[in-house]
Amino acid sequence: MLPQLGITEFLLIAIVALVVVGPRDLPGMLRKVGGWVAKARGMAREFQGAFEDMGHEVELDELRKEIEAIKNANPIAEIAEDLKKTEDEVRDDAAS
Repeated sequence: MLPQLGITEFLLIAIVALVVVGPRDLPGMLRKVGGWVAKARGMAREFQGAFEDMGHEVELDELRKEIEAIKNANPIAEIAEDLKKTEDEVRDDAAS
């Protein structure tokens, strides 16, 4: 995380930049720095968006697996099979 700059730190940086770069070249340098900051923010936004997309894909995969498990787990067929076994057992008991 970036450190927080107060007014005194900002003024100190501005004075040093004015002395080192000079008043004539300072506006051009500030435009370049602004462009770099904009590119860095855009890259950070793109990076964050990629991670969010991956998270959504993982969530969708998990939902698909859960839906498939629900489709495969057919409780009615299991109950019908249990009833058929019970019916067969009752018939065997009645026949003996």
